[in-house]
Amino acid sequence: MNLTETSAKTALARKGEELACQHLIAKGYQVLHRNYRIGQGELDIIARHQGMVVFVEVKTRESDFLTDPLQLVPMAKQKQVIRLANTFLKMQKTLEQGRFDVVIVVHNMQYTKLNHIEDAFYPMV
Repeated sequence: MNLTETSAKTALARKGEELACQHLIAKGYQVLHRNYRIGQGELDIIARHQGMVVFVEVKTRESDFLTDPLQLVPMAKQKQVIRLANTFLKMQKTLEQGRFDVVIVVHNMQYTKLNHIEDAFYPMV
């Protein structure tokens, strides 16, 4: 992947996160953080909604060809997000419940489509 492709992907990802934030705010979410870094990891969006802290993983594509959330957020990524979320909640010293959502954004010259999946995955016990 060359520098032009990398910067195009980064711009698309940023656009997707911006669209996801707008969507969440329109649904009554309070966006607390974007691109929140903890150590080597990052949480795309941290929001609050109906007394819960919501950790949102955003996946942006130009095509809706492969938009199955189970493929876009594999188990290893889910575990990383859960681990980072637990660290965040401990750092905040909050007793609020956490929830894990996925927002899939398909954005291209013809259209923009968002699919917000609440409770997309759960921590394993």
